[in-house]
Amino acid sequence: MDPDPQAPPGAARPGGRTARTRAQVLDAVAALLLEGGFDALTVDAVAARSGVHRTTVYRRWRDTGALLADSFDAAREQPWRPPDTGSLLGDLTEINRQIVAALTEQPSITGALIAASFRSPAAARALRDFWEDRFATAAVVVERAAPGADPRTVLIAACAPVFYELALLRSPDPGDIAERYARVGAAAAG
Repeated sequence: MDPDPQAPPGAARPGGRTARTRAQVLDAVAALLLEGGFDALTVDAVAARSGVHRTTVYRRWRDTGALLADSFDAAREQPWRPPDTGSLLGDLTEINRQIVAALTEQPSITGALIAASFRSPAAARALRDFWEDRFATAAVVVERAAPGADPRTVLIAACAPVFYELALLRSPDPGDIAERYARVGAAAAG
């Protein structure tokens, strides 16, 4: 198969060797984070776990911060559509249910990545970019239900308490947490 004449030199082919290498490396990052947290994550450990030569890992990612940042970038690249239940409360509740599921699954790669972002400036920047993307994508749930409301304020009012309870307080049983804080967010819409 001939290379794409429109692609710039050195561009990765979707599904090609570069994509496979990235998938192997990011799978290794996730496994190491889940097994041992940030302290278990080294470029050498990722190379060994992924089966990708350490020179390739160092050349492409340089350090653990770049590995973590690429993990967030890969998560951001995954398709996600905000729910459309027919009501703001329903949409916010569904978003919160997705957050609860991500933070309470065992083991939780979401929780491990968030924890690691406190130890790496590159990962912290990538996490901010991830959330900015999610806020922009989810804004539609507020815009269609409450056109005058500030989407970011409503989304933070609905979602931030869920993260606070589950990621920071480590509440053992979320119970009705998704709907309870969705009501707070819906009230913030006015």
